Amino acid sequence: MWVLFAFAAAFFAGVMSILVKIGIKDTDSNLATALRTAVVVIFAWIMVFVVGSHRTLADVEMKSIIFLVLSGLATGGSWLCYFKALQVGSVNKVVPVDKSSVVLTMLFSMIFFNEGFTVIKVFALILIGVGTYMMIERKQISTGDSESRKWIVYAALSAVFASMTAVLGKIGITGVESNLGTAIRTIVVLIMAWSVVIAQGKHKEIKNIDLRSRVFLGLSGLATGFSWLCFYYALQQGPVSVVIPIDKLSILVTVVFSYFLLKEKLNKLPLIGLILIVIGTLSLLI
Repeated sequence: MWVLFAFAAAFFAGVMSILVKIGIKDTDSNLATALRTAVVVIFAWIMVFVVGSHRTLADVEMKSIIFLVLSGLATGGSWLCYFKALQVGSVNKVVPVDKSSVVLTMLFSMIFFNEGFTVIKVFALILIGVGTYMMIERKQISTGDSESRKWIVYAALSAVFASMTAVLGKIGITGVESNLGTAIRTIVVLIMAWSVVIAQGKHKEIKNIDLRSRVFLGLSGLATGFSWLCFYYALQQGPVSVVIPIDKLSILVTVVFSYFLLKEKLNKLPLIGLILIVIGTLSLLI
């Protein structure tokens, strides 16, 4: 069952990237992150009360809360960097760099969670790593002015924080109902996101956001909420070294939607890289 939830998380995460790209076109990326997070918080806590897991809040151990908070902080850092990268660069350039976190996360999970190095996992790790490298358009990274290359820095930072999110989240979610764990983390992300926005004085720009951007940011928040609920259920039930790669298949969903909706096309080399990522990920299910 956790495999289905992992695939569902990937689908919603892929859709989220497209909705965000459209929603932040004329909106400050940090403000957009804060607004989206507010939607996620509302959605997450509604689910907590729907399933009745709020009754177990008093039973959550301090260790779990600490790691969930740390995971939330890492998520906040990843989001702020990711959406800044999306605002500066194209979806098909940013997403592969961000998704490279899967390689680091797989290594961490096999070392720290004793999930073991198997032939299949090593094979998958190599394919995913090579595929990710091929999808990063190096020509576009090495040329152009410094302003146009900023996306690679933000995308790389997003990947580092994302790998920390998964590892810390796996520890924190142990012994906690997955919906409740997601809701607790989301509050941390909300506080972090709005702290950055207020510190920058960007909250004053809310009134300038047009209706179209508000709608797409709201929809991206809902997509994120669904993705997180599915992801943390899968993370709680399944091995990190398998759940994470499946979740990162959201890149396939993103590429497909960006082709039809944003008219962003992949060149031959990145396309081959995407195929290797898919093959490597699916091999983990053997």
